[in-house]
Amino acid sequence: MLIKRAHFRVLAVLVLASLTLAMLAQTAATPAAAVAPVAIARPESIWPKYFPARDAWLSRPAADVGMDPAALAAAVEWAKARENDMPRDFSTQRQIFGRPLGPVPTTRALTNGLVLRHGYIVAEWGDTLAVDPTYSVAKSYLSTLLGLAIDRGLIASIEDLVATYVADTGPGNQHDSGYDSPHNAKITWAHHVTQTSEWDGELFGKVSTFIGTDEFGQGARKPRDLLEPGKFYEYNDVRVNRFSMSLMKVWKRPLPEVLKSEIMDKIGASDTWTYHGYSNSTIEFDGKPMTSVGGGTRWGGGLWISTRDHARLGLLMLRKGEWAGERILSEKWIESATTPKGKAPGYGYLWWLNAEARKPDHPFAWKGAPARSYAAQGAGGNTVWVDPEHDLVVVWRWHAGDAENEFYSRIVGAINPD
Repeated sequence: MLIKRAHFRVLAVLVLASLTLAMLAQTAATPAAAVAPVAIARPESIWPKYFPARDAWLSRPAADVGMDPAALAAAVEWAKARENDMPRDFSTQRQIFGRPLGPVPTTRALTNGLVLRHGYIVAEWGDTLAVDPTYSVAKSYLSTLLGLAIDRGLIASIEDLVATYVADTGPGNQHDSGYDSPHNAKITWAHHVTQTSEWDGELFGKVSTFIGTDEFGQGARKPRDLLEPGKFYEYNDVRVNRFSMSLMKVWKRPLPEVLKSEIMDKIGASDTWTYHGYSNSTIEFDGKPMTSVGGGTRWGGGLWISTRDHARLGLLMLRKGEWAGERILSEKWIESATTPKGKAPGYGYLWWLNAEARKPDHPFAWKGAPARSYAAQGAGGNTVWVDPEHDLVVVWRWHAGDAENEFYSRIVGAINPD
């Protein structure tokens, strides 16, 4: 009985082996063309980090980076038709913003922009090499220079009092009384970059109260009581300009010079951009004249830059401060600067955030875009938008002010599902 059972087991194994060999032979005989290919989506994490060279920026077809070409093209055509209504000759500058202090160009480009995915240009329209004022986008550049100062140890903490760094800056320098009052003495660097400083005073002929139509145009405000620093948010260029001058004293160099050597040259930006001060914003410091720059072009001057150079800063932010293997800004700073701070919904350290976009009081609500996206924003429809979730950067210049949410929704909608 045991022998018969053993024979049966051997026979069963032989039959099973024969069937398996027959199936393998049939599969091998099937032509390769008859086997349907399986599409395998490329995970975002395996995309190599691409950083454009100084004089060359590679483009990729939309399909190669996981986007629908037709949908992306339709989004761009839609954007082209959304020109801002600001006159191209800047003829309403004084009416809108008040008495100018610095230069204003005689003309500007038409609406233009580009879209980056995985660092590559996937769409570009208009004159993206035109060097134009970017208005308050400059504030985000100032924020970046503060982050760099903290990274380098020039400022120990963003919560430090500004007065301790700028009141007395060495032999030969005049005492800076800008933070002498008991009120202003409480102001920290964090207060300045969250626009909650409530700094009280006059700088370059502009008072922090914004009172007076001639000085402030349509942006003039009514009198109000000052609150303690950190207790109230107010978008205020006089106070940002005070922050900028204080930061210049920390660096002991004009900020455009710092921006060029420590950031823009390292990320391959062109030599076409300029950062203008005002006719009365040059001070004597460390025995030499230094021109302080503002946080926008409200009163002229400011950062004049091309769309392509803007895109490089956007890509640096997207890459969390790294560029081609070099650490330029700390990841810690970028994370902090793009996290909600202060008293304003959706505001970080001089960056506009989408984190609270579902709230009705959010001033820049991009409800069709990811919550973690953020942007540098400027008057006239100037925007550098960063979407870490989809590895996107969009720079859009001179666009209609109410068009961003729709455009970003279309761009995100053009991304193919995994």
